[in-house]
Amino acid sequence: MPREDLAPPALNARSQKRGLLESADGGTVFLDEIGEMAGALQAKLLRFLEEKTFKRVGGVADIRVDVRVIAATNRTLEDEVKKGRVREDLYYRLNVLPIVLPPLRARAEDIPALVHFFVDSFNVEFKKRVAGVSDEAMRRLQTHGWPGNIRELRNAVERAMLLADGRDLTLEHFPLASGLGARLTEGVELPAAGINLEQLERSLVVQALERSGWNQTRASTLLGLNRDQIRYRIEKFKLERPTPS
Repeated sequence: MPREDLAPPALNARSQKRGLLESADGGTVFLDEIGEMAGALQAKLLRFLEEKTFKRVGGVADIRVDVRVIAATNRTLEDEVKKGRVREDLYYRLNVLPIVLPPLRARAEDIPALVHFFVDSFNVEFKKRVAGVSDEAMRRLQTHGWPGNIRELRNAVERAMLLADGRDLTLEHFPLASGLGARLTEGVELPAAGINLEQLERSLVVQALERSGWNQTRASTLLGLNRDQIRYRIEKFKLERPTPS
């Protein structure tokens, strides 16, 4: 007789993990950076938008859901269609109710509310008690061009929060707003005696790691990198977190 404890467990459809679209049934799905979606995924998305059905990976049965789809992009989709990067039929299917948001530099009046929202969020994340931003710093933030829009503003506030050790964020916590960012873009003057670029890069990475408590995400923010880039440099320089004595 076969032993019951060796028999494979029965599959229960109810125990299967629900995907994004199933979980959003009756609600809303937000698709960011829609202009960068691969062609194969565009075809699948178009089919879903047309038929409101999809198949699970490896499944054969159609699953029907009722969801509202909101898509966002920082690209001009009409141009992407002309270049063949976005399907024309998908563009028209998504372009039912377009909402165009002006760049952040054109709505400086929104910056204070955004800054205070980010400060409150990072207070919770970093366990800090920053009360707000000085008037001088806020004026500079409102006159900065913000080519990276809200993501750049969020990154600037996050970096300032990591640097802050007082109750308020001041101009010195925002190098972009104080003009340092412009000077760095134009270039740093090379000393007459030259410099060892590898040593400089290693020193900056070590400083960022030490200042952030070896949190790679926060250290990468201080350096304007992503996590993969700072992880590469940690491996490149064979850096290890010092063990507490």
